[in-house]
Amino acid sequence: MLLLQFSTSHYCRKARLALGYKGISYEVENLTPGLHRIKLKPMTGLTTVPVLLPQVSGLPDAIADSTEIFKFLESYQPEPSLLPKPEQQTAAWMLEDWLDESIGTATRFIYYDFRAGVGKQIDPSWFSQLLIQVVRRQYQINAATVNLAKQRIKLALEVLKPWQEQPYLVGESLSVADIAAAALLSPLALIPEYRQEYPWLFARIKEIHEICREPLPPGLV
Repeated sequence: MLLLQFSTSHYCRKARLALGYKGISYEVENLTPGLHRIKLKPMTGLTTVPVLLPQVSGLPDAIADSTEIFKFLESYQPEPSLLPKPEQQTAAWMLEDWLDESIGTATRFIYYDFRAGVGKQIDPSWFSQLLIQVVRRQYQINAATVNLAKQRIKLALEVLKPWQEQPYLVGESLSVADIAAAALLSPLALIPEYRQEYPWLFARIKEIHEICREPLPPGLV
C-alpha cells in the first residue's frame, strides 16, 4: 500500500497510526503542498490528504480522507479492530467525527499561529515560513480565529479527561476515537503552555504512538 501525504499533516498521522496498529506494511509518498492538487484531483476528485492507494487487485484504486481510510482498513483487515463492542461503536464514531471536523481544525489554527510567532525558531528557513504563511492565508488564521480555536481545544481537553484515569476513551480497547485524538492533538506537543498544563495528554499520545509503532511527533521525541 502507498500513503500519499504531507509529512507534517496531523490528519496523515492519523492514517499512519491506524496502519501501524493494524500491522499493515505500507510506503509513503510525500507531496508538495500546492502541487499536490495536480496529482490528487484526477485521482479522487478531492485535493486533500491523506490518500491511501491499496495497490491490490479487486480493491479501490484510492481512498481519500482519514476517516474513510479507517473504515477501509477495518473491512480489509478486521483484527486488531479499530472499534469497541457493537453497542459502543456509535459513541466511538461520533467522538472520532467531532475530533476530525472540529478539534483537528482548531489544532491547525493554534499550531500555525505558534509557528509564525513564538515558535518561528523551530524552522526559520524562508521555505518553511512561506508555507506557514500560505496555510495561514488559506485557512484565514488570525487573532480572532485562533482565539476561537483555543476555546475549542479547552473544551476538548475537558471531554478527554477520562484519559487521565483510563487507557481508552470508549470501551476496553484502542479505538478510532483514541487514534484520532492522539493524532489530531499531537501538534500541540511543540507548544510549551500545553505541555506544561496537560502532561497526561502527551503521556497518552506517546503511549498510543508506541502501541501503533509510529515514530513520536515533534516535541515528544
